Amino acid sequence: MVTSGPKNTISVLFVCLGNICRSPTADGVFGTIVKREGLAGDIKVDSCGTAAYHVGESPDSRSAAAAKKRGYDLSSLRARQLSKQDFRDFDYILAMDDSNLSNCQRVCPKGFSGHLSLFTEFSEQFHNQPVPDPYYGGANGFNHVLDIVEDASKGLLKHITENDF
Repeated sequence: MVTSGPKNTISVLFVCLGNICRSPTADGVFGTIVKREGLAGDIKVDSCGTAAYHVGESPDSRSAAAAKKRGYDLSSLRARQLSKQDFRDFDYILAMDDSNLSNCQRVCPKGFSGHLSLFTEFSEQFHNQPVPDPYYGGANGFNHVLDIVEDASKGLLKHITENDF
């Protein structure tokens, strides 16, 4: 495991293409679940994109609206691009689909000792399926992303609490 801070602090980074739809949704959902479980001091959460299309921008308004309806606030999040430093700073780097996982693998330095995989590796209902990009679709796509992210977030938290603490 990467040493990301005080002993037993675990760090999780969610990755999609532009960091305005899927990965900030995962950041907001997982971060909220972590806070609700009283683990905010033990688990650091962030998100980024493999491309620099939207650096500095807020999450897509449709993602933010769908998340807000379910009690998740994405308003403080801003898009940024994946960097090599992330592989030193994060224990878990979780991609939303195979394309972004491949992009992460290309950037990943030799010797990375953390966990790099699809986020849905931790999902019960959507195991190892891609989280589809809802950007060019309608509202149902954003809700479907939330369904997948909520399920995978529960599985990820269970995995972390059983294996890292």
